[in-house]
Amino acid sequence: MKIYIGSDHRGFYLKDKVEEYLKGRGYDVENIGPDNYNPEDDFPEFAQKATVKIKTSDDQDPRAILMCGGAQGMGMAANRFKGIRASVVWDTEEAKWTRNDNDSNVLCLPARIFDKPEAKLDLYNVLDTWLETPFSGATRFIRRNKQIDEV
Repeated sequence: MKIYIGSDHRGFYLKDKVEEYLKGRGYDVENIGPDNYNPEDDFPEFAQKATVKIKTSDDQDPRAILMCGGAQGMGMAANRFKGIRASVVWDTEEAKWTRNDNDSNVLCLPARIFDKPEAKLDLYNVLDTWLETPFSGATRFIRRNKQIDEV
């Protein structure tokens, strides 16, 4: 599984934690930016980079993890692209169901929650749950995902 990670300025330091953790777990991670902290950058640029990477990847199960202040902006920007199912996730329960039911291929993390020192364990549990939960493949979920792409 190839994982693309990106953020805006608000998620910049969280992105570093996520990258370090994923690489330590043996995942193939590509940091799509930003490379430097810039308080003037804009999240849509990085959401677009991630979705283009997913859509042009040769990997069988490419995914992205995007971070910004509340994660909503990243999710909205990423979901503009056909075939992208971005989910804003703040706990393991949401991480599980968005993979199982929706076959989420983009995880959007709110830095306001996960960049706090006391949230470190929660962050890693959310990442592991989202990455390890398979899509159920249930007929109704396949049908619904297809309907999303037809909008």
